[in-house]
Amino acid sequence: MAKGRLRRRLAAIEQDLTTQPDSRLVDILRIPEPFVSPTQRIIRRVIYATLALMAAVFIVYLDRDGYRDVQDNQLSFLDCLYYATVSLSTTGYGDITPFTPEARLINVLVVTPLRVAFLIVLIGTTVETLTSQSRAALKIQRWRSRVRNHTVVIGYGTKGRTAVAAMVGDEVAPADIVVVDENAGALERARSAGLVTVHGDATKADILRLASAQHAKSIIVATDDDASAVLVTLTARELAPNAKIIAAARESDNQHLLRQSGADSTVVSSETAGRLLGIATQTPSVVQIMEDLLTPDAGFAIAEREVTPKEVGGSPRHLHDIVLGVVRGGELLRVDSPEVDTVESGDRLLYIRNADAE
Repeated sequence: MAKGRLRRRLAAIEQDLTTQPDSRLVDILRIPEPFVSPTQRIIRRVIYATLALMAAVFIVYLDRDGYRDVQDNQLSFLDCLYYATVSLSTTGYGDITPFTPEARLINVLVVTPLRVAFLIVLIGTTVETLTSQSRAALKIQRWRSRVRNHTVVIGYGTKGRTAVAAMVGDEVAPADIVVVDENAGALERARSAGLVTVHGDATKADILRLASAQHAKSIIVATDDDASAVLVTLTARELAPNAKIIAAARESDNQHLLRQSGADSTVVSSETAGRLLGIATQTPSVVQIMEDLLTPDAGFAIAEREVTPKEVGGSPRHLHDIVLGVVRGGELLRVDSPEVDTVESGDRLLYIRNADAE
């Protein structure tokens, strides 16, 4: 009953951002764009202008019988090129008209490039600024219609950044990761890493909808305090009942609250770090091995794979890989458990792999 009242209160005070036009979401939802140098932008504009000019020349040339110059002569190809040039560059014609081929050729080869360069410098930046918001809105619309089975990371502090680094190290594409945070500096760092970002409070369902959490494969809750983590987890579970939610807690006393809110698994950050510090005082080599296992791109790493047909029926303790556990029916069983004396078809093995060997 308490959960239901909380959900109704949240729904009553929220404004449904997902129903807003995409143009209003530009400052909230950011999709990273590849860097394009100013030189490339200018070259691209010159190419577009040249293509437009050639199209105009072609059209005029096809209908050249309908044109005459001041000398009442039929237009040549050079005449058509000149006419298109002065028309597109808004120069005008009639008061001073070059009528010799040499003068018109100079106008095309020298004067017009100067006019185009002037127009690019004068209005290029202004036009780009006016159209950037429309392009961003169109990109948001396309992204929201296509994104599926991605990962939403809520909070891009130390825990969130480390989680993203681990996923990227496991060959998860940055484009498949969406970061939700209220800190502008954290979002800027996420964008520089090539991640899609959403600026807002993740305890609100509308913010999570903007991150397409309802279509996400997994959701990582890495907020700075446990109270926010519980509320975010509750909101995320209601919005995405099939997503795998992993939540970080600062204190172990709050683990059960996160699980009751819908978290599939929880990690206690402070106690885990404390245990590692305690172990390091007696056996620092153990901590080094554990850090090595948690680093996916070097040394040893913990991975998961499907059982091969040749391995079915054998003992997981006698395989070539060092197996730590068997995932059967979505449940993790330790390798010494009697239920996994032999591996079955459909099992997945949790094993230690050599990342340097790949």
